[in-house]
Amino acid sequence: MQAVDYTTLMAIVAELQGDWLPARIEQIYQHDRHGLSLALRTLERRGWLTLAWHPQGARICLDPPPPQEPDTFTFSDQLRHQLKGLALISLKPLQPWERVIDLAIAKRPGDEPLYHLFLEVMGKYSNLILTDAQRQIITVAHQVNSQQSRVRTVQTGQPYQSPPALLATPPSLTESLNDWQERVQLIPGLLGKQLIKSYRGVSPMVVKNLLTQAGIDEQINNQALTPHQWENLFSAWQIWLQRLEKADFFGKSLPQGYTVLAETTVVNDVEPTQEEGDRPLLPINKLVNEYYRRELGRENFQQLQHQIQQKLSNLIAKLQQKADTFKQRLNAAANAQQYQRQADLLMAYLHQGQPGLSSITLPDFDDQSPVTIPLQPDKTLIQNAQRLYKQQQKLNRAEAAILPLLAEVEQELAYLTQVETSVQALTEFDNLADWQTLTEIRDELAEQNYLALSHGRPRRKETETFEPHQSLTPSGFPLWIGRNNRQNDYLSFRVATEYDLWFHAQEIAGSHVLLRLPPGAIAGDQDLQSAADWAAYYSRGREEEQVPVVYTQPKYVFKPKGSKPGMVVYQQETVIWGKPGAVKPKLTHN
Repeated sequence: MQAVDYTTLMAIVAELQGDWLPARIEQIYQHDRHGLSLALRTLERRGWLTLAWHPQGARICLDPPPPQEPDTFTFSDQLRHQLKGLALISLKPLQPWERVIDLAIAKRPGDEPLYHLFLEVMGKYSNLILTDAQRQIITVAHQVNSQQSRVRTVQTGQPYQSPPALLATPPSLTESLNDWQERVQLIPGLLGKQLIKSYRGVSPMVVKNLLTQAGIDEQINNQALTPHQWENLFSAWQIWLQRLEKADFFGKSLPQGYTVLAETTVVNDVEPTQEEGDRPLLPINKLVNEYYRRELGRENFQQLQHQIQQKLSNLIAKLQQKADTFKQRLNAAANAQQYQRQADLLMAYLHQGQPGLSSITLPDFDDQSPVTIPLQPDKTLIQNAQRLYKQQQKLNRAEAAILPLLAEVEQELAYLTQVETSVQALTEFDNLADWQTLTEIRDELAEQNYLALSHGRPRRKETETFEPHQSLTPSGFPLWIGRNNRQNDYLSFRVATEYDLWFHAQEIAGSHVLLRLPPGAIAGDQDLQSAADWAAYYSRGREEEQVPVVYTQPKYVFKPKGSKPGMVVYQQETVIWGKPGAVKPKLTHN
């Protein structure tokens, strides 16, 4: 993940200074343990400014409004107590070439600052610190004691000290080509790495831009440049410094990351444009917001998906072991009739009994075949028969007790397998809908007491609705596909009408699929096949060539009393073979 560098910070700050200062702080909301948002209002607009100290995604930028969920963090409580209703009057770097932003806060515009909010963008050491006007620390997002750092402690009540200055040389427009070249060439190595090591504020993004502008290969050694290449690179270097000085930034998304140093063409000295077919230029805050929401969303998605999959795998393994034990005991109970038959034989042939026998062979009642019966030598044949009758009764009682327990375990296994299938179907994070689908699964598992949440049990909204994904059949009929149990129940029992058709993979875990039909419409064979293919694709049989899929009218789909989410029974079904390989999973969100 690309880190916010000094150039990006300056681009963000320049954009914010032009549009958002001064601004009243109306609300403070902490959305996770690594970031919070300030609701700012100016005379012209209202928006949310995110301050994040995430180890990989520390940043400051404008963001969409945060979710309407309770804020339970102590840090944001302390900030609300101190800052709510005050004015953000300035926003600037604490020192040149350092990634520390000073947000000065006063009672009203024009007053002296009452507080300073320092955002330190320093990778895994990133932090957010509130101080008073004398820079005495009031509260801090992450306390750092002497055991955690011998260089600098950050604790409530201490004077605020800025992070240790970097050892590299600050860039300067007054530096000559010869001095600059000598410094970059001093230690042999890759040109880009030596630029980063030699000067403050130089990042991989800046290096890539410099080398692109100079037409130099990224893998070149700093000892291999020609004089002409040095001149071109130094010219690009000075252009970069001039753009920093003039706050001349334009953002653009790249295949790998982004840049705030996009090249532009000025038309009539008015506005930048880009070449035909190129990626669009974006406001810096929008660019940074979209990039980190996407990348951090993907990271959070993968972490949560792994956590849920691991939990499900452990639960399923334990339940499978329990089911196997029950089945073994049932197999043993199947011998109950054999014990009764042996006891009956002993009672029928008591006259053949002799003291001290360890076994006896008697003719079977049906075909006179010999049956050998183990005996206890210290007991008579009557006592041995009584022992066998008791064993038969014990096994019969065990069978009666085990059967409902096994059924309960198998139902639970079917449910968890269904959930696991839904999680596995989310193969890659593409958009916020995928994240919503996964968090719905997490909340469902928490409600069913399979998963403990750090913030307690999820709160269900009174008017909660879900948005399953959609596709289209060859005839243009909508297909709605549930991607977790909540969405499955929503489709089957709240969305489905009498005109629709309901699809599901036969006897294996999978999604509920609705073929939406208007009144009077009849689905053709291609439409039925398309729906079956989708149901097969989002099922446990995704890797198979063909999967049996059932379809029926929604009125024949029932939810058994007390059953878990997504679990249904159906009647009047028709079987069709679905082909998972025929599906191209580019769904359209509803």
